[in-house]
Amino acid sequence: MLPQDWIEHRRPDGEVLGWMRADGEGFRVFDLLGRERTPGGPDGEPLDWLVAEELLDELGIGYLADRWTLRLPDGTERPVRIAEASPRGVTVVADEFGMASAVGGDPERFRLPFPVTGELSPR
Repeated sequence: MLPQDWIEHRRPDGEVLGWMRADGEGFRVFDLLGRERTPGGPDGEPLDWLVAEELLDELGIGYLADRWTLRLPDGTERPVRIAEASPRGVTVVADEFGMASAVGGDPERFRLPFPVTGELSPR
């Protein structure tokens, strides 16, 4: 669930790029998976409002189309692609041999909580 103190940031066409959260005199930046993207992470210095907006603008949404690795509870790892990302949760689909984009394919789906944690990592 989206924390109430997170401030939505959208690009000019209305697409949500992520969120900012006030921290003292500055702001922390979070992407569409709910991961903190403030340089230095939780230990980094909060950013000026305009710098935080620019960071989200530069980040964009292209990373959502990348291949990811999902670590399952038994420790095995699966290649996946993100099918949906929202504050209600993140859905990924199995992508062994590119099957996530195969026409007529029915890849296995996994539902993850928002914000995602260490079980999902970039490939």
